Amino acid sequence: MRIDYGSRWSVRIEDLQAFEAVVRRGTFTRAAQELYLAQPSLSRRIAALESELGAPLLDRGHQGAVPTEAGRALLPLARRILADADSARLALDELAGLRRGRVRLGAPPTVCASLVADVLAEYVERYPGIELEVSEAGSLALVQQLQEGELDLAFVVTREGGLGAPGREAAEVIEAGGAAAAPGPGARPPGPELIPLLREQLAVISSARRTPPLPAEVTLAELARLPLVAPARSYDLRAATDAAFAAHGLSPRVVVEGAEMDAVLRFVERGLGVAVVPAMLGVDRPGLHWSRLVRPELDRTVTLARRAGAVLPAAAREMERLVDRTVAAMDRPGVLRMRR
Repeated sequence: MRIDYGSRWSVRIEDLQAFEAVVRRGTFTRAAQELYLAQPSLSRRIAALESELGAPLLDRGHQGAVPTEAGRALLPLARRILADADSARLALDELAGLRRGRVRLGAPPTVCASLVADVLAEYVERYPGIELEVSEAGSLALVQQLQEGELDLAFVVTREGGLGAPGREAAEVIEAGGAAAAPGPGARPPGPELIPLLREQLAVISSARRTPPLPAEVTLAELARLPLVAPARSYDLRAATDAAFAAHGLSPRVVVEGAEMDAVLRFVERGLGVAVVPAMLGVDRPGLHWSRLVRPELDRTVTLARRAGAVLPAAAREMERLVDRTVAAMDRPGVLRMRR
């Protein structure tokens, strides 16, 4: 396939693929292996692209290949073109119905463990022929992946002032707060059986066998005096709780930090300390006792985002509709708020 940019230049998709693969893999050898090409063929594709654009795109050395200034300028455009071409092919595959296709979805870890899990379970049941790719990362990294065409959709967490990231279309899905979890025999989060992402309170988790249950409500100042298990700093939730403590002049007693969310919950279950986590994560953990975080409540907004101007394939559009239906079913006054 060739893309013609008027009288200035035209490029082949295959040449852009070769260039992007060399940059990403770091060497011609590894890129050729990925693309199932002989190395001379790969080199000819790069040479053709450089000739068409009139500038060297790669510096070749003993340590590998790195993009030149022109190559760095071309890279994000190349990735968007390749992503759009891929979407076009998938859209043609889907004309006969959602029997084939792919959705690339991104979400932060806490959203992956809740809302995304429920949405994907129903999606797979409805459309077993659609390939699903999930990228788990922080919101800023996910926005970057959207801009570079690596994702179709992404759940991102925003706080006051938003992400401030250009090139993004976002529909607010739901507002969520924090929850404090504490272990308790058979205890469940407040509210009804909720699919992920609700207005939650901080939860203090401590072994029911070792400590008495926490009160129904815990203030931020009280939380600061308890041993805290904190997730990795890449978590949006960690940034929000750190900011809340700092804003109120509080210094939390962090006893363990840097773990992923599942490990945080396990550490708390074993009595190492308390944790600030999305309340929905406790639905399948009856051994945790959950206390509302008050004075103040920590709120955050989860949005479903896509790259501005991108044409979504049919499979991704159906994913958007399924998210809408899932979130609408979750809407409970006083528990969560859906905003469109």
